[in-house]
Amino acid sequence: MSDEDWKLKEGAELNIDDVAKIACALKSLSAYTTLACADEDSPEDLEVIVDEGLDAISNLFDV
Repeated sequence: MSDEDWKLKEGAELNIDDVAKIACALKSLSAYTTLACADEDSPEDLEVIVDEGLDAISNLFDV
């Protein structure tokens, strides 16, 4: 997905370039967390934090 594909939802007032970079980083972290959570010793609260970040992305972007 390119930077031009990211569109904020109506009413959101943020710097789109910075938010898109954060969103991409969170999505990458989500993939890593999915792999890490397969290990029994991984903390479950990390998955919750990542999921909350991904929910926030969904609230900001029309993708």
